[in-house]
Amino acid sequence: MTDASTSNGVSKDTQKLNGHKTVEIRVDKIASVCHRLNLHKNEHIVAEGLIAETGAVTVVRSLGEKSVYGELELEEGRMAKIFENDIIIGALGARNALKGYVGHVPESLKAGDVINMLNLGGVIGIATGANKDLGAPLKVEVVGQVVRKGRILNLGDSTIPTHDRLDPNCKIPLIAVSGTCMSAGKTKVCATLCQELSKRGYRVNAGKLSGVAARKDLFSFEDHGANMTLSFVDCGLPSTADVESIAPIAKSIINELWEDKPDLVIVELGDGIIGGYSVMTYFDDPELYARTKVHICCANDPVGAYGAKYVFDKRNQRVDMFSGPVTDNEVGRGYVEEGLKVKAINARNDPEEMADEVIRLLGFEQTAK
Repeated sequence: MTDASTSNGVSKDTQKLNGHKTVEIRVDKIASVCHRLNLHKNEHIVAEGLIAETGAVTVVRSLGEKSVYGELELEEGRMAKIFENDIIIGALGARNALKGYVGHVPESLKAGDVINMLNLGGVIGIATGANKDLGAPLKVEVVGQVVRKGRILNLGDSTIPTHDRLDPNCKIPLIAVSGTCMSAGKTKVCATLCQELSKRGYRVNAGKLSGVAARKDLFSFEDHGANMTLSFVDCGLPSTADVESIAPIAKSIINELWEDKPDLVIVELGDGIIGGYSVMTYFDDPELYARTKVHICCANDPVGAYGAKYVFDKRNQRVDMFSGPVTDNEVGRGYVEEGLKVKAINARNDPEEMADEVIRLLGFEQTAK
């Protein structure tokens, strides 16, 4: 760190880490991906000996502004515009979004490197692809990495307990919501079920098992009635991109949500069943699939619904209901129900019907508790 950097809020050397100077820096924004770490606007960082690994808590300086996809979700969930020269704390991670940015953790990292902001939640990495509707990803300059207790901080330093199996004694039913792609209606289905079932007196918890870090979906679940929410970020991951299997993540989240003693748990599988976030590894796990009492799949169109049904039929696994844009009117809904022989219900248009069907599938009483 040079003396010139003191103009950006960096103080004199106060500690040492592996022989490298650490300095105190004043930051402008703390991204939501770091929300479990109790970070502060003044943090000690190291600018040498940086670690290029998933989850490493990294300080960057914005090299510009964007009118589209130029905001950051802060720790508390508020969206804030990123201004040029903002000092931001985020975390290294990967993203594989069909309708967003694609990027990975750099192989090495040093102060002054120019990398990219990959998502609204503050996941940072080297962008390799972009969606034309979003424009090029925001460029950021690496300033350093946050230090706590003599080591570089990582998202994995604050996590929920890990579990390698589901609680065998728990009988709380599990509802899984998958989709053919991102933006297929999964979050809307989960939020609708949280609202409609909680209105009927059921205690509902909800989780997000895959995707890229952001708190907005969990806040939506809570705003619609979920009592407790968790995501893969609570397991120390900025995303599930290229993760070998999300089964251990899913089991850790589900067990924690069960501990709260809800009447049911709803889990969203972010992104698509065919994609870069390891969604199908949930269904690969016999224990997880056996404990899933209802499987709702969201699709954008009839071809997507056909493809999803084909995928799960080949695996001898079921889809109990289709939702999403394919069910927006009678054209798609008719095809799904008549052609695929699967119930089709639109969460936006028919929320009560969807709740009725889920209650029937779970074997619950139709009347409120």
